[in-house]
Amino acid sequence: MKHKTWLEDKEKRQKWMDFMQNFHADIDPKTIRLMDELGFVSRSLFHMREQSVDEAGLSFAQYRVLMHLFFAEQMGDRSQLNPSEISDRQGVSRNTMSSFIRNLEEDGLIERDLDPDDRRRFNISLTDSGRALVSQHTRNHLKTIDSCFSTLTPEEQETFFQLLQKLGAHVAAVRQNC
Repeated sequence: MKHKTWLEDKEKRQKWMDFMQNFHADIDPKTIRLMDELGFVSRSLFHMREQSVDEAGLSFAQYRVLMHLFFAEQMGDRSQLNPSEISDRQGVSRNTMSSFIRNLEEDGLIERDLDPDDRRRFNISLTDSGRALVSQHTRNHLKTIDSCFSTLTPEEQETFFQLLQKLGAHVAAVRQNC
């Protein structure tokens, strides 16, 4: 017999909702259920995203560094970016980015060169190996993403997108007021 997940077990879920209502009696149980469902789906998508590039021997964060470099190169923007630019594009600290860069450089996927205009800085570019790795694994990664959302019709995807944007804007406003 298959074990019920937390979200499938109505009795456990009801006990959880009752427990949560002890803290905020007026909360709508649907709100708690939405939060639980959203958390479950979010974690599942996160794990699938990580697994989709795991075969490449990269974390998703490292893969994104390579993708930013590849995108800048392919779109004719520039063949090199400095670590601060990559950090800003990914929304991570410069210390975190330094660690990613060091690991990717050790793996031979990127290289760094001194900036000719400012010798205190350096720029990052893809190596041939890095470029090949991104090209090879991006197709699989995008196929995984596509399969996750293929259960929704195009109209449902658009509605879902609009609802997520609305919720995201509201959550950002609530966070500012906290």
